[in-house]
Amino acid sequence: MKNNTSNTEINESPTSRALKIVVFGGTGLIGSKVVKLLRSAGHEAVPASPSLGVNTVTGEGLADILKGADVVVDVTNSPSFEDGPVMDFFRISNTHLMRAEKAAGIRHHVALSVVGTDRLQSSGYFRAKLVQETLIKESGIAYTLVRATQFFEFISTIAHGSTREDKVYLPSAGFQPVASDDVAAAVADSALAPPLNGILEVAGPDHAGIDEIVREFLDITGDSRSVVTDESATYFGTPLEQGSLTPTPGAHIRIGAIHLSEWLNRNAGSH
Repeated sequence: MKNNTSNTEINESPTSRALKIVVFGGTGLIGSKVVKLLRSAGHEAVPASPSLGVNTVTGEGLADILKGADVVVDVTNSPSFEDGPVMDFFRISNTHLMRAEKAAGIRHHVALSVVGTDRLQSSGYFRAKLVQETLIKESGIAYTLVRATQFFEFISTIAHGSTREDKVYLPSAGFQPVASDDVAAAVADSALAPPLNGILEVAGPDHAGIDEIVREFLDITGDSRSVVTDESATYFGTPLEQGSLTPTPGAHIRIGAIHLSEWLNRNAGSH
């Protein structure tokens, strides 16, 4: 793999004043890490989720939890990836959230999205994510969209979904997955920085074909499946081009610090 470090990174300027930051999806993989990082930096980070009585789809608890808040972080995801339900989730939840934030006087909205969202519109999931991004941009609230590449944690899911008879069929399209710790750090830093009113793209330090990266993943984890390079293979049913899953040239880009091999060695036995 080659290390892709030639892209432009932005330098965050964290605030010195303690903020109240509400983290929607704050009990999940990324959200729990974001809450921990913000609290360790001396801020009041408040997790919000349906299990805690706050539901962006129904609007339950939004007004109360946003009282006195400065910043909102949204790292929620749809419970269903089917075309209709996923569109309903992002459209309805973000409509409720933007309305409640405007009423509460929120000054900065930070949302987690996906690198390649605008390039993968044959997918119902990415069509829904683009609707989410559009609602945020048109809300009138200052915002930062943090688009991340696929997480290391889900490479095994990619392999599983691409397996036929003990072989994994994947194209050679470029792939630059990232550790969830690096994504959480980027989201937390964005919450403490001035709004971009634009997009920050976050990717890992290793760049190679998706076939090659999954092959390395299986090798390091002791998985006996072989990877077959098949340019007609899809990504969760979506055709890929070379740049579909990698950062956009010329964008604001932040490269994570954790390499896949390092992450796999650190998490040995958990795959």
